[in-house]
Amino acid sequence: MRAIQQREFGGPEVLRYTEVPDPQAGPGQVRIWVRAAGVHLVDTTIRAGTGAGPFAPPELPMVPGREVAGVVDQIGEGVPGGWLGQRVVAHLGPASGGYAELAVRDVAAVHKLPEVEGPSDAEAVAMIGTGRTTMGILHAAGISKDDVMLVTAAAGGIGGLLVQAGRNAGATVVALAGGPDKVAVARELGADIAVDYWQAGWPDQVREALAGREVSLVLDGVAGEPGAAALRLLDTGGRLVMFGWSSGAGAPIPVTVDDIVARGLTVTWAIGPGMLRRHNLRELEEEALTAVTTGRLRPRVQCFPLADAADAHRALETRATSGKVVLEP
Repeated sequence: MRAIQQREFGGPEVLRYTEVPDPQAGPGQVRIWVRAAGVHLVDTTIRAGTGAGPFAPPELPMVPGREVAGVVDQIGEGVPGGWLGQRVVAHLGPASGGYAELAVRDVAAVHKLPEVEGPSDAEAVAMIGTGRTTMGILHAAGISKDDVMLVTAAAGGIGGLLVQAGRNAGATVVALAGGPDKVAVARELGADIAVDYWQAGWPDQVREALAGREVSLVLDGVAGEPGAAALRLLDTGGRLVMFGWSSGAGAPIPVTVDDIVARGLTVTWAIGPGMLRRHNLRELEEEALTAVTTGRLRPRVQCFPLADAADAHRALETRATSGKVVLEP
């Protein structure tokens, strides 16, 4: 099969499009003919050798990628025959193998997709990983119609889903995005107020647009100075839910614990080991897939050919993408 193989850590150029042996479905497994493979920002740090999240660094050579959608074309011993030909989506877990024409996964971890009137393969692969993380964030946030909710990176894969969820809940949604094109995307997704946080003085634009209303909830996946400025907009008694640091900086808490107590803030880290303790991941995946199947949430996707995985990584690292990045073999 054709796949992206990585033999060394480094820049995007280490991702090579090549021929590798076809994987075979073992006992209790299915093999998926991949139609869409998800790409994460964490994939870029794994590739570079600078971080693999909570997992050990991968052994090389490897085929990267942890999310796939497609059709089952082979079943292993003990798997019912009805799985053959079934549209499916799966998170591959810490294992690699997604950036390829074929991928193998335990059948217990695979979700069936509707044959008709369901999400596209690209939409399904966006929801199995990015979507399940979004569900965990939403559980932590508890959005209500009375909230004034501020979302950073609102044109990204998670941010775009959070904007839609806030709109669905009836909250006032303030979207922060980098550059005019992404601001326009945030407005299309349903934000009531959309501001370019690459512009100096953007917090004053938010205050002016809110006309005296205060931010009650901040959902931040950027951290660094944008996250710190967003936190300063948060009203007394407000909630801060953090889920990432795409700026490359640490957690955006520019106040002391005493300050947080004095302001009555609630601060939650929504992903990582904490999310694993609070939630069953398969249940979050099912929630996410139900949301897209019913049309309640619709992920925005930006697709690249599988052969152009290096370009997809470059675009992610330079913040040149909007929505979920997906590779298509």
